[in-house]
Amino acid sequence: MKRAAALSALVCLLVVTAAAPAAPGGGRGHGDRARSTLLDSVPRKGVLRVCTTGDYRPFTHREADGGHRGVDIDMARDLAESLDAAPRFVPTTWKEIVDDVADRRCDIAVGGISVTLARARTVYFSEPTREDGKTPIARCADKDAYRTLEQIDRPGTRVVVNPGGTNEQFARAHVKRATITVHPDNTTIFQEIVEGRADVMMTDASETRYQAALHPELCAIHPDEPFTFAEKAYALPRGDEPFKEYVDQFVHLATHDGTYAAYEAEWLRGG
Repeated sequence: MKRAAALSALVCLLVVTAAAPAAPGGGRGHGDRARSTLLDSVPRKGVLRVCTTGDYRPFTHREADGGHRGVDIDMARDLAESLDAAPRFVPTTWKEIVDDVADRRCDIAVGGISVTLARARTVYFSEPTREDGKTPIARCADKDAYRTLEQIDRPGTRVVVNPGGTNEQFARAHVKRATITVHPDNTTIFQEIVEGRADVMMTDASETRYQAALHPELCAIHPDEPFTFAEKAYALPRGDEPFKEYVDQFVHLATHDGTYAAYEAEWLRGG
């Protein structure tokens, strides 16, 4: 009898468990917290919080009046509109941007963010917006002197980097004999090369093209054949699958229907 009663109780437990509604991601019984997603809360609040450094043209630039412009700023505005929300731009730095997303100080981070495995341990990345890679930019008079890493990494060469991002990481990994100088303001860093205080910078090919168009004294060096392969994407909070799927679809459409290309073309014409 005891065994029959135990079997009956087990059957009842299995039936109740099977009937319990599953939470997103396969969990059970976590209630509203497990079911919450930015895909619902952003339209409800009417605000999309967007972390961006504001110092990386053509992707993100904070104007003197506090407004923001750039390819990814335009994309963020479109994303917010698609969610019946307005964008609220949250200042951040390259050193802090991933943690700001992980700690939910913003809903998404945009602005020429390179996908790396180290960053992917902390945040999700959307579908890529473009391919990119590190390549040199120098004064046009010196462009043939800095085509290879071997030419760059020589005593006397002055390599300038912005702090906290993949540019500094790449330079420190490959430059051992040349002098590395950290320039704190990424909006004025190329002027260091123009005015002869630095010789070369290694950054994303997309940025070298833009800065070469902005400064006729500078030349992007082999941007079609960069030293590395990378992709740019938007950083998203881990664990929010519905929101990631939505942003992936948004990026996929924008990069295939001409929207993203049109924003890039506008900036390459001078922003």
